[in-house]
Amino acid sequence: MNFLRNRAGIILVGAIGFAIVAFLVGDALRVGSPFLRGNQSEVGEVAGKPINIDEFRAKVEQNEAQFKQQMGQSSLNPQMASYVVENTWNQTVSEMLLNNEVKRLGLEVGKVEINDMLTGKNPDPQVVQAFGDPKTGEINRAQLNTFLNNIESQAGNPMREQWGNFLLGLKRSRLFQKYNNLVRNSIYVTSLEAREEYLQRNKLASFNYVNLEYASIPDNKVSLTDDDYQEYYNKNKKRFYNREESRSFDYVVFDASPSKADSVGAKQLITKLTADFKATANDSLFVSVNSDTKTPVTYVRKGQLDPALDSAVFNASVGAVIGPVFSNGAFKVAKVVDVRMSPDSVKASHILINPATVGGLDKAKSIADSLRNLISKGANFAELANKFGSDGTKEKGGDLGTFARGSMIPAFEEAVFNGHTGDLKVVATQYGVHVVRIDKQVGSSKVAKVAVLDKVVASSNQTQQAAYSKASEFLGAVDDSKAFDEYAQKHKLRKLVAENVSPSQSSVSGLDNPRELVRWAFEAKEGDVSEKVFEMENTYVVARLSDIRKKGILPLEKVKKEIEPMVRNQVKARMLSEKIEKALAGASSIQQVASKLGRPVQPVQNVVFANPIIPGVAQENKVVGTVFGLEPRKLSKVIEGEQGVYLVQVNGFTNPAPLTNTFSQKQQMSQTIDQRAQGQVLDVLRDKADIKDYRLKFF
Repeated sequence: MNFLRNRAGIILVGAIGFAIVAFLVGDALRVGSPFLRGNQSEVGEVAGKPINIDEFRAKVEQNEAQFKQQMGQSSLNPQMASYVVENTWNQTVSEMLLNNEVKRLGLEVGKVEINDMLTGKNPDPQVVQAFGDPKTGEINRAQLNTFLNNIESQAGNPMREQWGNFLLGLKRSRLFQKYNNLVRNSIYVTSLEAREEYLQRNKLASFNYVNLEYASIPDNKVSLTDDDYQEYYNKNKKRFYNREESRSFDYVVFDASPSKADSVGAKQLITKLTADFKATANDSLFVSVNSDTKTPVTYVRKGQLDPALDSAVFNASVGAVIGPVFSNGAFKVAKVVDVRMSPDSVKASHILINPATVGGLDKAKSIADSLRNLISKGANFAELANKFGSDGTKEKGGDLGTFARGSMIPAFEEAVFNGHTGDLKVVATQYGVHVVRIDKQVGSSKVAKVAVLDKVVASSNQTQQAAYSKASEFLGAVDDSKAFDEYAQKHKLRKLVAENVSPSQSSVSGLDNPRELVRWAFEAKEGDVSEKVFEMENTYVVARLSDIRKKGILPLEKVKKEIEPMVRNQVKARMLSEKIEKALAGASSIQQVASKLGRPVQPVQNVVFANPIIPGVAQENKVVGTVFGLEPRKLSKVIEGEQGVYLVQVNGFTNPAPLTNTFSQKQQMSQTIDQRAQGQVLDVLRDKADIKDYRLKFF
């Protein structure tokens, strides 16, 4: 690896930073069709422009590699992989939408501006991060100039392409920054708006109210009609806008987790192997052949082993065998190969020779031997590292810094921790051939060379077959939606529900990697039972599609069940309003109305419009809004609130001191609006664009 690749994380994070996490799928015209339609080479469309699957997949792979590096993992689980795909999609859609906008507005970033971002007085933050001096936080201009000269002079240097992508990222970031600045500069708060906001937050109201709670009428005393549902639905249609198509399904899980017999079998197997493990003279080979996880046989310090083995190992003598013990789903046996005192940490430098660029492993070893001989005769290690090194440390003279055990790969670690300060060694690893110099060894503590043999307790064929047979029997008996419920209830099977699953969803409760099941859900029709048993890790699943919710305003029948409590309160509001209206007849004060209703008058002090909460009750926007529109001593009309029906009478208002200087108020409001606008710009662009998402075909 070289310098720029070593800083790839910083660069990529900067490029992705403009992507907003939220996305919309395209038109759902028919059941299942949006997610299977489209050219097989397209993963989606944005405003009529296709997204090529090969190009998109390349971005996903690049982001996966970066994510692995950041997480320190060699592989990603299904949830992490899905997160990367989702983030890449958001990044791609956002960039395409913003590219359209900057092109429409004629925004540009020229060569002079790019050069200024690189080498000017105020270089771009991404450049500072990539070429900055960690000690000062300032850009290392000598290092940057050296890098630029090397890029220009070496025509076949693979870094040229990476550098070109970095420059494109800088240009894109500056274009998007210009666009965001245009949005920010369009925000203006008038003095009238500032004074109104000031009043809403500081004008105090005191009032009395009398109320009748919806809870005072039992639910079973209220009958709901179709007209009641329709009335509420018509008043609140905008609340039922579905931003993306979703599916809901019921599913039954048949568990194939390891049984007690599987655990006994694993223990018997490792017990049998332990006798051979004790006798073997080649511990590494034995572990490699017989262990499930194949942990390298290397020196470890106390605390690095599984807790079930750690203390026992460090209290044992050389040759001792500990176990079997059960931990984290596996039986484990540890053999103490050696015990010694070793440095706590090592400071080292290296020169990495890449066999792929010098003609093979033998050639790399020959070069490394020559470099070691030169250094031993007095040649400057740092200069040779800068000239012959092939990773990011070459710019620092090969300096690897100080590190503890467990930080490096085993072969490299063995060389530096088992040597002495000043030693020069040649070490071959999977990364190439290293010329290593031990600069300093710090501290000393006990370490043990340990071989660990393990057998994971896994489900046997019999266990899996038994679970699969139950799932198959269930599937064969439930050929329709009604039978699904009847069979599950009769056989006391637990029916789980996955509600409003999105096309890109990567997790479903109780299931590992449910993508195949989600894909089926978006191909099926409402009421369909899955045509096969879905096999996941240690589980078998049979599902039934229970609901389809298309993008757009949902029809009444799709929301009828969830709006039932609100519709019931609407009917109760009519019933309670009639009571208050009767009590209002002939009454001139709120006390008279309360007396007729048999309810107390409740006083409220110092409420502001911007915080419409009635103490001890709830947030009641309509009630507080009415209060600030009333004249003192006048009775309001009946108000249908969130918790009940109200009648209010204002006692008076306390006005704040006049706002003589609106500058600070306007500035504060502008900052709030600006922050909100930054998060909403892409939402608006997405709403206006025709976005089609076919990812379900590929991921």
